[in-house]
Amino acid sequence: MEKKREMFAGENGLQGDPRLKAISEAIRVVPHFPKPGIMFQDITTLLLDHKAFKDTVDIFVDRYRDMGISVVAGVEARGFMFGPSIALAIGAKFVPLRKPKKLPEMHVGAVQRGERALVIDDLIATGGTLCAAIKLLERVGAEVVECACVIGLPEAKGQCRLNGKPLYILVEPRK
Repeated sequence: MEKKREMFAGENGLQGDPRLKAISEAIRVVPHFPKPGIMFQDITTLLLDHKAFKDTVDIFVDRYRDMGISVVAGVEARGFMFGPSIALAIGAKFVPLRKPKKLPEMHVGAVQRGERALVIDDLIATGGTLCAAIKLLERVGAEVVECACVIGLPEAKGQCRLNGKPLYILVEPRK
């Protein structure tokens, strides 16, 4: 049986932590956007809530502070909102992964061989973008330690596409 590679914060040391409930409640749900049946998870309302935004960053910082991570790679565009704060707090550099043609691209020379990287995004659905980010970082010789998302769709099983890399998720989507 395949080892479960995704970890929800509420099942991994933060059971009953009121910050997770507040983070979840700070995310606005937009029904039927961008198409019928989709429940869009709008994190802009999380960013407007100072305490919930700070708690989000703090939980990630507490997890990654002592893992020897030298690169926090944020996926465009919403990974750009969380990544820099996490990178500053753990003493790492922030590397933006842009998606000009819908696959992550990175500035040449931004990451060096042997650096330990964390990939951050707001949400994982299918895992395609995170998988592409992992491949991009590994192609230049980085070691991807983990991927982290604020929101994870449990039914998407996106973690199965992450080349065996662990995935850390704060909250499940609200309906």
